Amino acid sequence: MASGQQQQQQARRRNGGKAVQVLDGSDIRELVENKEAFARFVESKFRHLDRDGDGRLSVRELQPAVADIGAAIGLPPRGSSAQADHIYSEVLNEFTHGKQESVSKQEFQVVLSDILLGMAAGLQRDPIVILRMNGEDLNEFADSSTYETEAVAIFSQVESGNASLRQCLSAALRHLTVDHGMPPASDSLVVETVIEPALQELSSADQLDRPASQEAFFQEFRKYLGIIARRLQERPVIVAHSENTFDGAGVRKILSNKSEFDNLLDSLWGDVPKEQKDRTSKKYLWVAFDRMAASVNLPPYGAVDQVDAVVNEAFKMANADDGKPVDEAEFKKLLTEILGAVMLQLDGNVIAVSSNTVLHEPMSTPSSLLSPSPPSPMVSSPSE
Repeated sequence: MASGQQQQQQARRRNGGKAVQVLDGSDIRELVENKEAFARFVESKFRHLDRDGDGRLSVRELQPAVADIGAAIGLPPRGSSAQADHIYSEVLNEFTHGKQESVSKQEFQVVLSDILLGMAAGLQRDPIVILRMNGEDLNEFADSSTYETEAVAIFSQVESGNASLRQCLSAALRHLTVDHGMPPASDSLVVETVIEPALQELSSADQLDRPASQEAFFQEFRKYLGIIARRLQERPVIVAHSENTFDGAGVRKILSNKSEFDNLLDSLWGDVPKEQKDRTSKKYLWVAFDRMAASVNLPPYGAVDQVDAVVNEAFKMANADDGKPVDEAEFKKLLTEILGAVMLQLDGNVIAVSSNTVLHEPMSTPSSLLSPSPPSPMVSSPSE
């Protein structure tokens, strides 16, 4: 896993040595650890959210805070994907414990503190690097000695039968990354302000709709990249870049610390609803697993498909998804088995994920979450 310093160095290389912003959670930690400042912040935020002034936050009044937290961790808006909606629901459940209809200011402060510190820990472990895509790197790639080799490889992947030159050029852009100096080609802002105008400027419609040859692709793709680079120079695109590696090391670390792990299991058992005096449904194993994800360096369930597949397999191996009631000992035993299975699978098959999110507005703080009066969200959906 790349450290914050390594990511910053990589970003500097991508941006011609220019300074970039690295979000490492330090501003969040500084706010929460300053008790007086955090109390004032909570007072202001609570007053802003408490629309009816009754001294408690209803589920509806909590929604803006949940949306801000989602924006801060790079989630697309609620309703745009089932995975994102699952995470939004989990954040809301953290506030309400899945059963309260409203929360007091004290409850809001405690949960918000936990969430913010969790976010800060995640950013410290996996910083978000802010890249300014201004066309320089894209021009360098198009003029480099590696262009022809990479263009051959890209053409072999995008050309199929009688595909037109237009189709090949459009598909080829999706094979370029921020390492080439190309912002996410699926983002609406990039498509509307950069990609489509550049394609219209490139050639006549008649030429673009002809079957693509390798020679024509080489020439037109280089020209296309040059036009895109010029448009990026006129209007740079800001991209939030993160790299995450899930190798099971966090799970191994906590399993090797019996005291810390026992405390975590006790806390998780204490939080799950009990259907009888000393038993709970196996379905709450999913809730408990999701709540301890940050403690073992795993993403929330629903955030990374590859990790979700590993977790699903671990639950099946432990026969933990049939919904039957279990007592405390069995509950903890199953969680331990699930964690062990996840650790073994990740140890043998490390999962690396890269995410690039276009910021549609300048970013001064990780999100409007840290602003007393939050503006509208500014983050588009992530691309991997």
